[in-house]
Amino acid sequence: MEKEFANKVALVTGAGSGIGRAVAIAFAREGAKVVVADVNAEGGAMTVRMIMQGGGDATFLKTDVSNEAEVQAMVEKTIELYGRIDCACNNAGVKSSEVFTADCKEEDWDRVMNIDLKGQWLCMKHEIPVMVKQHGGAIVNISSIAAFKGTPKMVEYSAAKAASINLTRTAAVEYARQGIRVNAVCPGMIITPMSDGGDNKAFDFEKLAGEIVPMGRRAKPEEVAEAVLWLCSDAASYVTGAALPVDGGILAE
Repeated sequence: MEKEFANKVALVTGAGSGIGRAVAIAFAREGAKVVVADVNAEGGAMTVRMIMQGGGDATFLKTDVSNEAEVQAMVEKTIELYGRIDCACNNAGVKSSEVFTADCKEEDWDRVMNIDLKGQWLCMKHEIPVMVKQHGGAIVNISSIAAFKGTPKMVEYSAAKAASINLTRTAAVEYARQGIRVNAVCPGMIITPMSDGGDNKAFDFEKLAGEIVPMGRRAKPEEVAEAVLWLCSDAASYVTGAALPVDGGILAE
């Protein structure tokens, strides 16, 4: 039986760890040739090794998504290597400075906006023309459930992720008749290096998840990856402009 993404090419940003790595590995598992993009060369190379050890086909491209020249080079190199882009997961992102709104520094605001929001726009700016020429493609932007609710000490992150959803919806409407579907996945509490790193190392996220998540736990990155793959698959052929929560029921309360 042929795999879901056989003979297709998937581009995944922020694929050096966490959700991005899980998405890249899942695409490869289902037969796609995968371009692993990340600013972290060590993490990106590790993802490629993991894919190749599983029998998949992957290439790493070091890319800062906040830099248009690097994004353009990433897309051009993907076309040079594989000839097309069928699926793109614009996942690269950084977390907030974890301070209240009035204490957020301008440089921290700009850093998150440049990567989490501008980075997704730059990726779509260069991915979409390729898909228009192909007469089709699927894009999934990684947003967050923080886009839907006030979240203390996440002002720049929440703002960027909320804007990501309308960025997604706008592109979805603009390019629907050209065979391009654009959706967003909005993760909740996920086990990732970004969420568990830095000052968060000593925090008991599992205890918190048990208290606030209806399903009583955090998700594995692979559970988010499956949502991304579904939105890129033919099974979701009539889905565009959606913002799909993968949050264990948090937004349902």
